[in-house]
Amino acid sequence: MRLADTTPERRASTEQFTVRFSSTRRGARLARRLTAERLAAWGIPYDSETSHAAVAVTAELAANAITHGRLPGRDFLLSLARLPGGVRIEVVDTRPERLPKTAATPTNLDVLEAETGRGLLLVAAYAHEWGCQTRDAHTKTVWAEITHPS
Repeated sequence: MRLADTTPERRASTEQFTVRFSSTRRGARLARRLTAERLAAWGIPYDSETSHAAVAVTAELAANAITHGRLPGRDFLLSLARLPGGVRIEVVDTRPERLPKTAATPTNLDVLEAETGRGLLLVAAYAHEWGCQTRDAHTKTVWAEITHPS
């Protein structure tokens, strides 16, 4: 449950899934639904804690992508990777200059009092580790890793 300062190298995954969505509420809803479907196809049941956590994290990252990372006419990308012991979720949007704010901590309680911005608290609560990286001048990737009990 920590924000990584840098994106660790992507661990070898056994399976991957990537799809592009329109930067709309419908696109975010489809990303959330496809996450549950893909995890079920990988043998992670819909009613498992891992599935619930991954769907919640995907929903938040997709909502942030369409709210804060959207440029008209540009889509966002969802990538899921099944890792040994977990799942990695990546959402790529087109606003690299708009990095996510850190989640609330005991010394950063202003996030709790703000009208928006609490969604990353969910990401931090569900994710073993999460972070953000700008790989080029046109996109940023926000990622989270959810552990899955063996």
